[in-house]
Amino acid sequence: MAALAPASQAGEPRGFGAHPSGRPETARTMSLSATASAGPSPNAFAYRPFVYYWLSRTLGTFGVQIVSVCVGWKVYDLTRDPLSLGIVGLVQFLPALALVLFTGAVADRYSRRKIMAVCIAAEFLCTAVLYWVGHAGLTEVWPIYLTLVAIGVARAFFGPAMQALVPNLVPSEALANAIAWNSSSWQIAAITGPVLGGLLYGVSEFAAYGTALVILLAAGVLILMVPKQPRTPATEEKTWDTVSAGFRYVFTNRIVLGAISLDLFAVLLGGAVALMPVYARDILEVGPWGLGLMRAAPGVGALVVAAALGLRPIGSHAGLWMFVAVAGFGLSTIVFGLSGTAWVSIAALALMGATDMVSVYVRETMIQLATPDDVRGRVNAVNMVFVGASNELGEFRAGVSAALIGVVPAVVFGGVGTVAVAALWARWFPELRRVQRLDGH
Repeated sequence: MAALAPASQAGEPRGFGAHPSGRPETARTMSLSATASAGPSPNAFAYRPFVYYWLSRTLGTFGVQIVSVCVGWKVYDLTRDPLSLGIVGLVQFLPALALVLFTGAVADRYSRRKIMAVCIAAEFLCTAVLYWVGHAGLTEVWPIYLTLVAIGVARAFFGPAMQALVPNLVPSEALANAIAWNSSSWQIAAITGPVLGGLLYGVSEFAAYGTALVILLAAGVLILMVPKQPRTPATEEKTWDTVSAGFRYVFTNRIVLGAISLDLFAVLLGGAVALMPVYARDILEVGPWGLGLMRAAPGVGALVVAAALGLRPIGSHAGLWMFVAVAGFGLSTIVFGLSGTAWVSIAALALMGATDMVSVYVRETMIQLATPDDVRGRVNAVNMVFVGASNELGEFRAGVSAALIGVVPAVVFGGVGTVAVAALWARWFPELRRVQRLDGH
């Protein structure tokens, strides 16, 4: 049976294949708070830089979730067209796709914490613009779409830097734990953000957007509190080979390729988030507050699983667990699509979040352990494009499908497709199915 990857003598994780440039890995230098005499702690929160990073990521995601609920409700309220909700996802994804070669290279050459800070500042400004659009009483959606493009650009740079920074903050022994808690931070925000966003938006747009602005400001301050991480100066010339190294590494490493593409096609087909405003207003008739609960439900399920994984990580059969989780995600999507009862729909959404959490945990740990640090930003840029395609482009797929065949058939068809993808990938990537451990040993 295959293990993920053995650890090097220096404690640095090795990848599955050769380095894209043909050179051995460069040992990373980290600013850590654990004492060497006690040995590396497997607890990510033992390292203060990670604590600041985690708080910043949690608050930043919290603010974005509030904005997301506001935008979704506003756009559908103005248009009453599910296709418009699909466009919301598309305009946020296209910048990541267009800039993928550039964003990863930036994350590998410049300070990742500073990149994150600049991107949070851009999101702050875009949130202020969205509030102004609502306050001015504009009834056209194009200013919202234009602002979402700017947010998409910020997220395109933010994602690779955010993902690539984590292994610089903790040793390999704590990396799986850090990824579990990183996923928890997203889920905490995904639970509380939409609920609070729905409640605040019910009061006023100012209350919702104003709260998001304060939270984003705090996130920006916290990421600047992360100590500067010493980096090996970039010596590679900016050629096509260095820029495309992330793609080359992904497509020559079947474990990484299988994990990334599985998530891409599973969520591309099974994503139903974009259509939640339709369910909240027209099918379940639960209003903005109910929409907040629906958006939070996947986070509740995922947070429970993430906490369990943080306390008791997957010890064996990691690849098999990932395939089972993806199939469970698809089945839960089918139940949600067919349900006309609020509590059944919310329960199905919670199960979707729980199963998705297992898949995310296994996939992200595999990718981080398998990737050398000096190309990690470029590999994560590729990963973020795949993730963006599965999420934002999946929302566009859902919106188009709903406009063509109806909302319920679009969701059910997507869930069936996700189950089929899990079965096909388990057959096409047997080495991925046989992965056992996620601790780098």
